[in-house]
Amino acid sequence: MRKRDADDAIPEAPDSGFRILSLLTGIVLVVILSVFPHVAMDRWGVADHVAALLLLWSMSAGLVSGVGFVPVRGMPRLLLSSQACLLALVLALLRIVGH
Repeated sequence: MRKRDADDAIPEAPDSGFRILSLLTGIVLVVILSVFPHVAMDRWGVADHVAALLLLWSMSAGLVSGVGFVPVRGMPRLLLSSQACLLALVLALLRIVGH
């Protein structure tokens, strides 16, 4: 394996600092899903796997992007961004309200 030159450096993300709103969203979802796991259930008391998936995706994206970590590769960067956190949260809320 060769040493990286200055020209081969991976470009920095435009803003890799803390994102308070994303971090708070992730922390709030951790607390809600730990204390009230029934929020991811439908009206018959059966687990709604899609709602749970969306809530956990929003939580993960919020925590990852909230602490300022930006993945290098394209797909993880998209899936763990602040925008993905908001998108997954909105989709989860629409799914839960639709019950």
